[in-house]
Amino acid sequence: MLKKIILLLLLLSAGLTYAHDLSGTVMSNDNEKPLQDVGVYNKTTGAYTYTNVSGYFELDDISLGDIIYFYQLGYENYEVTVTEANLDSNITVRMRIAPASLDQILVVSKVNALSNFVNIDVQTSPVKSSQEILRKIPGLIIGQHAGGGKAEQIFLRGFDIDHGTDIAIEVDGMPVNMVSHAHGQGYADMHFVIPETIENLDFGKGSYYADKGNFNTAGYVDVKTKKTIDENVISVEAGQFNTVRALSMLKLISSEKSNAYVASALSLSDGVFDSPQNFNRLNIMGRYNFNNYEDQEFSIALSHFQSKWDASGQIPQRAVDQGIIGRFGAIDDTEGGNTSRTNIWLNHNKQLDEHSNIESSAYLTKYNFELFSNFTFFLEDPVNADQIRQFEDRTIIGAKSAYKRSLHLEDHDAQLNYELGIGFRYDDINDNQLSRTRNRRELLERLAFGDVDEVNGFSYANLKYKWNKLTINPGVRLDYFTFDYVDFLSDTFDSRSEDKVLVSPKLNFIYAASPKTQLFLKSGFGFHSNDSRVVTANSGEDILPTAFSTDLGTIFKPTDKLAINAALWSLFLQQEFVYVGDAAIVEPSGRTQRFGVDFGVRYQLTDWLYANTDINYAYARSVDAPNGEDFIPLAPDLTSAGGLSFKDLGHFSGGVSYRYIKDRPANEDNSIEAEGYFVTDLNLNYNYKNWTLGVVVENLLDTEWNETQFATESRLFNEAAPVEEIHFTPGTPFFMRAKLSVRF
Repeated sequence: MLKKIILLLLLLSAGLTYAHDLSGTVMSNDNEKPLQDVGVYNKTTGAYTYTNVSGYFELDDISLGDIIYFYQLGYENYEVTVTEANLDSNITVRMRIAPASLDQILVVSKVNALSNFVNIDVQTSPVKSSQEILRKIPGLIIGQHAGGGKAEQIFLRGFDIDHGTDIAIEVDGMPVNMVSHAHGQGYADMHFVIPETIENLDFGKGSYYADKGNFNTAGYVDVKTKKTIDENVISVEAGQFNTVRALSMLKLISSEKSNAYVASALSLSDGVFDSPQNFNRLNIMGRYNFNNYEDQEFSIALSHFQSKWDASGQIPQRAVDQGIIGRFGAIDDTEGGNTSRTNIWLNHNKQLDEHSNIESSAYLTKYNFELFSNFTFFLEDPVNADQIRQFEDRTIIGAKSAYKRSLHLEDHDAQLNYELGIGFRYDDINDNQLSRTRNRRELLERLAFGDVDEVNGFSYANLKYKWNKLTINPGVRLDYFTFDYVDFLSDTFDSRSEDKVLVSPKLNFIYAASPKTQLFLKSGFGFHSNDSRVVTANSGEDILPTAFSTDLGTIFKPTDKLAINAALWSLFLQQEFVYVGDAAIVEPSGRTQRFGVDFGVRYQLTDWLYANTDINYAYARSVDAPNGEDFIPLAPDLTSAGGLSFKDLGHFSGGVSYRYIKDRPANEDNSIEAEGYFVTDLNLNYNYKNWTLGVVVENLLDTEWNETQFATESRLFNEAAPVEEIHFTPGTPFFMRAKLSVRF
């Protein structure tokens, strides 16, 4: 036994192999440049790998007659049969560019394989904003309640995630979520990303991923922006409600190894409300990418975003019913705000040898936020009203490195991949405050005011052991947090600090029964951190509430043109203990449990017609609350989204999409209900040479719907007593705009 263990350790360290192999380089037939991340799959044995930064691949345990399959979204599939001529030799594969299609994707032993299929949805149906890219995640619903100025409210797997408490979001490895944010923990505003610069997205539901940390309970999303652009683009949109948007994407450098482009966008709109929003947003992004197509790739990106807006806020249903205001009216139209975010981020990939590489990233963010709101009108102050101001000035610094290595063991059917990562994130938040104000100008009272410093250091290990058709994926993550808060409202100097260490294990099993079928069982612990002000005020209690989740399901492609996914899942959260930024109070709601079903279908009806739909059900309850009072407010139980898109139909392309959310409880005993909705959007494009004329219609059927809803206690100026009922932001009515773009 001891001899066998020693032999296994020697093989792990040396990566020895005694089988035949096949290696080579995958190139683009279009420009003869090596292609990175191309899937290389042995249909005979089930072994697979991906091309590295130089387009190089190597597959072990190759035999005569094996069929090797090459695939990447956006390229025609390619097959090679192993013969005497190419056995133990280097080959060159050239792949042709082709429109994204379902048959370009293979079901392999990836933990988050569904991302590959959803990226077809991304490429076949355009989005109106970067935040809307989140709607591509099956089961994820978003809602805007400040006319585009604030981050959207997010719903996923029976969670009202608010603005990001239970979903970890990144852009090219740079975190989007804001810890200890003035408006709420995990606040994730993606509006700094120009949607046309998005290449694809990587996502996963549940907390099964060792490289994902804070806020990864319901899931994670990692948006990838384009490294290069093929053509220059200039675009102009104009539509109802004085809406105008201008976009440009211009190549600055286009050489064999270096590429650079700059993108900018300006958005203006008065919105659908009776009081004009005076909304404006400016985005600028530049990205440089270097690839020597041998052993390393480096990219650096800079972006700036700023936005200002006025808002009509969430209005009470009774004010509309009594005719005091219309659906698009306001009780207090002095709401609004401004925000900005400036980023610089770097990514570097160094190929050490054929089997190992180091991926590193670093980022620096400067962020400002100011928001004026009035949720309760005259409840607290009958004279001055209840307007509040939330403000912060933040700097974020972070970095991460991961060493990855793949081995082929002496057992020719076994592969081993492991990843070791380490990193940190530091948030320096100045003048984090909540105040009572009047008309955005006069300060009436400070409710919370201080400086926050929060540090998260982490490391993780992730192992994938593949034997025949079975992949075992254990992982573990170690997080260390320090929370510091200096309270400026204290009569004496008041600086408090707490720290915490958390270990999060993961264990996943994937059985790739065939190139068209994957069965999986996933399990893991995740967590979301609490606001530093809460942590220090409560002497470090409930710093990092943990979540335990499981998934059991399948991804199945009965034909090349049809993909089906289904999963049963559960999620237990130790404590939904959240700092409510709107009121500067803490609301611990105890333990919660959620169970659900996910089901999705994607069908390539023809080369030009593509359909997709997802249906998601969740049962969410508080564990410690009595029966009938255990509902989780605003947690959706049934949602669905999908669409039908077409391309290259003569000169035309476009599609129709829908989203649905069922009625759901708005409070703990379900005595107040938030209305569901079904909304349909349409886009249609006419392409002629390098010109595109398009029409986008939101809410095609002119449905009357409420985009966001809350059970809120408020008092109007003429009321003697407060009333608790639904307060809502009305959804956009029929909204059409035209678009003209040129590529050159």
